[in-house]
Amino acid sequence: MLLPDNIQPELSIYYNGSLVLNELKKKNDQTLMSLYQSLKNTGMSFGTFILCLDWLYLIDAAEVDEEGCINLCI
Repeated sequence: MLLPDNIQPELSIYYNGSLVLNELKKKNDQTLMSLYQSLKNTGMSFGTFILCLDWLYLIDAAEVDEEGCINLCI
């Protein structure tokens, strides 16, 4: 869900996307699984993680290079 209709922002793609962006700011050029492992302690599911990456790619905030590493664009 992009915007939650209740008072649980931790379920939104915007909130979880910010967690992904913060992790990419700490260490850019991470593989998909290493990035997920570093975010796993936040309680984010893998499905939500993939939705966040899709959203970040659509808004040109993150990209995947030819080697499969995720990079920050902004």
